[in-house]
Amino acid sequence: MNREIVVGISGASGVIYGIRLIEVLKEIENISTHLIISEPGKQVIGIETEYSVNDVEALADHVWGEREFTAPVASGSHRTNGMVVVPCSMKTLSGIANGFSDNLMGRAADICLKEDRRLILVPRETPLSLIDLENMVRVRRAGAAVLPACPGLYPNPQTVTEMIDFVVGRVLDLLDVEHELYRRWE
Repeated sequence: MNREIVVGISGASGVIYGIRLIEVLKEIENISTHLIISEPGKQVIGIETEYSVNDVEALADHVWGEREFTAPVASGSHRTNGMVVVPCSMKTLSGIANGFSDNLMGRAADICLKEDRRLILVPRETPLSLIDLENMVRVRRAGAAVLPACPGLYPNPQTVTEMIDFVVGRVLDLLDVEHELYRRWE
């Protein structure tokens, strides 16, 4: 049975987390990905990584523009196995927390909430304002998981890639996808 995962890359710093998630999911049999990259996300890819937007899009099975409201993931009748917004900007978090679906990323997240599907938001911001924290509480109460991009240090990471893989591995744990990206606590 094929599992479909929606991945949104918003304009927050930390786009490498989303890119790495897509890379890992591409290697797993029976998982297909739907990718949505916001316009600010595309800019951050160019600023923070050596990837081009085309390189990142080539990793996904399906790519949707942020204004493509006719995409399958914009409808609850198209069944997916969940969505990850990684990184999740505070603007995107605010939109999801307040039901303001002005783009496909917000709409697909709203679909996950209303259809009781897994929604994982990976904020990469510090420090956090009271508004940010209240929005995180609000999405959590609505059913989303909030997984801040905070790498664990107990696996004794030696590289930045190992720190990135820890966060991506935690996302995969919440998606119930088997992996060996980090050493688990024993």
